[in-house]
Amino acid sequence: MHLCSSSETRRLGSNGDGWDGGSVHVEGLVVGEGQPMADATVAGSAVVKFRRALDGQIEEMAWDDVTTDRLSSAAPWRTFRWHDNQQHYSGAYWSATERGHVIYESRLELAHLLFADFDDEVNHIVAQPFLITMTVDGQVRKHVPDYLLITDTGPKILDVKPRDRLSKPKVRFTFGWTRALVEGRGWRFDVGSEPPTVQLDNVRFLSGFRRDWLFDQTLIGELQAHDLHGRTIADACRALPDHPAPLVRSAIFHLLWRRQLLVDLTRPLRPSRILTRREG
Repeated sequence: MHLCSSSETRRLGSNGDGWDGGSVHVEGLVVGEGQPMADATVAGSAVVKFRRALDGQIEEMAWDDVTTDRLSSAAPWRTFRWHDNQQHYSGAYWSATERGHVIYESRLELAHLLFADFDDEVNHIVAQPFLITMTVDGQVRKHVPDYLLITDTGPKILDVKPRDRLSKPKVRFTFGWTRALVEGRGWRFDVGSEPPTVQLDNVRFLSGFRRDWLFDQTLIGELQAHDLHGRTIADACRALPDHPAPLVRSAIFHLLWRRQLLVDLTRPLRPSRILTRREG
């Protein structure tokens, strides 16, 4: 089934329910809002440890001194293994942003990794970028954030946690002092929970068209030269009748992944959905 026939539809998920935890911001798409976390009394200096990807050696620096240039080449802090009956779902996702694999430790992390890869303001994705240690309320606390995103508007730390666990005191406490440290440096701190089903299904579908080397650049250029603004997906698929329809259809989805064409992702993708051209 495909999206270029007006008589056929592809329903990419049921209507999503409300979204009240987490943040991955994409132009035209906002997945979540940060939640207030518990206050904490922070004392002393925070220390960051990170593992160099080049040789696996561990470096230690004061939190105030570490730079995104140093962290951008960090290897994941933790290692994970697969075994029978494990309670979490780990893996590696090939990221178009990274041109390589990025790890995740749960399906929820994978969902937010998809959104980060789809966000063209994200220039770099680092999984488990560092271990941060500091004294909070008289005790030594440690935390490994899930992702560091280097974006056009600055660094962002993203932690991923199911919505039903956000109210747990330990979680709120950890995110509270982590947020204070991160925002104290002028970085952003966001918490990601379950995204709306339809938006996730749409982005997951478009991610299948993220590998740019699989597409004929001549065909891509011809589509870019056409004025597809205000036309339906079905109409756009018929814009180049001299090319095989499956290739045109795939190229349109690739342009949607690259955000050169936009569509309302809050509703299931269908042939009748209207395309718009991104300005700027």
